[in-house]
Amino acid sequence: MIAFAGNSLLCRVALKQTNIDAASFSAVRLISGAVVLWLVARLFRASRSGRGNWLSAVALFAYAACFSFAYTSVSAGTGALLLFGAVQATMIGYGLWKGQRLRALQLVGLVLALGGLIGLLLPGLSAPPLIGSILMLAAGLAWGVYSLRAKGAGDPTRVTAGNFVLTVPLALVLVAFTGDSVSLDGSGIGYAVASGALASGMGYAIWYSVLPSLQAASAATIQLSVPIIAAFGGVVFLGESLTPRLLFASIAILGGIALVIRGK
Repeated sequence: MIAFAGNSLLCRVALKQTNIDAASFSAVRLISGAVVLWLVARLFRASRSGRGNWLSAVALFAYAACFSFAYTSVSAGTGALLLFGAVQATMIGYGLWKGQRLRALQLVGLVLALGGLIGLLLPGLSAPPLIGSILMLAAGLAWGVYSLRAKGAGDPTRVTAGNFVLTVPLALVLVAFTGDSVSLDGSGIGYAVASGALASGMGYAIWYSVLPSLQAASAATIQLSVPIIAAFGGVVFLGESLTPRLLFASIAILGGIALVIRGK
């Protein structure tokens, strides 16, 4: 979970404190993640089942690109909370569409989480930038779609490695499309490599290794710590403020999601 939260911190510090642009950060992150995951899948995974596919790769690319452009304006903690809330809303919404029914306490949790998201985005002095917030919600939607498509697709590390590899040409097209706004920076590239190779590549490899040993509810609950780690990391390492709006929205969103997933 520290690795997953680290993606928010590394992206935010790169785009805030270095000269690298969002498109280049996305490209370097995806390429370095593809290299590490491909090596892990080839050298350390016994299972040979599963491969990437273009639809999932497009969802993964959309997540990474929206994620990076959102962090040009949104703080680390707010971004992680918006991302996580959108991912969970997408997956819960898909379950409801497929006919799953929620108990009374789960419905309370869902309303509480959605209320927290709305409260976080309401206009005001401490409201996050609208465009950045929309981009981060789009990133969460894309990651939710990617997660739903990944279920039962084979060995998750091999599938994720294949999807990362397929995003590389998409990332290069994005960089070419941005044209004159491309800006490379040594420190920024280093943060992007750390985000792709360590926080993404090794983070996913470790997560998928321990996931079979965790109960589903426990695994889902553990992930609630990611926005909290990112928020406090932003305060400690980036000097960001923990506003009352963010604090109360975090309690509502994460508490509401906890009620939903613990009730399954």
